[in-house]
Amino acid sequence: MKKTIARLLVALIASLPVSYASATDSLKVGYVNTQRLFRDAPAAVRAAKKIEQEFSKRDQDLQRLAKQVQGLQEGLEKNGLTMAEADRRAKEKDLGELSREFQRKQREFREDLNLRQNEENAAIIEKANKAIKQLADSEKYDLIVQDVVWVSPKLDITDKVIKALSDAKEAK
Repeated sequence: MKKTIARLLVALIASLPVSYASATDSLKVGYVNTQRLFRDAPAAVRAAKKIEQEFSKRDQDLQRLAKQVQGLQEGLEKNGLTMAEADRRAKEKDLGELSREFQRKQREFREDLNLRQNEENAAIIEKANKAIKQLADSEKYDLIVQDVVWVSPKLDITDKVIKALSDAKEAK
């Protein structure tokens, strides 16, 4: 069985075209690191600042509400044993309502933030894809890949794409 497999492998290798090595030498491949685009491209930096400005007030409101919940909880833990039963129950009810309100607002905040980030990321990807296609045409790439497990740094063209995105922004 092992000999049969070995013979098949030898036959397969022998049947590969001799010109394969020379054909791959002319293949021009590039790699784009999408995470770097989202972090370093001028459009990504502007989008992050824009989103931060849009959501800063809501974030501050959430932080204030969290402090209220924490303060109410600490007060209840500290004074709960010495309070009258009716007062303690009222404070517990207030804490529960405030806690639910905080969780609801926090969930809505995260959902809205994710939605806005996805919208901005889609716009960045659209611009990057155009820049990648232009780069592929101008520099005669046969293949440009994104999001791979590993790639040789010599194939990384992310800086060229970021520069193309920067140039496109300045041209506007």
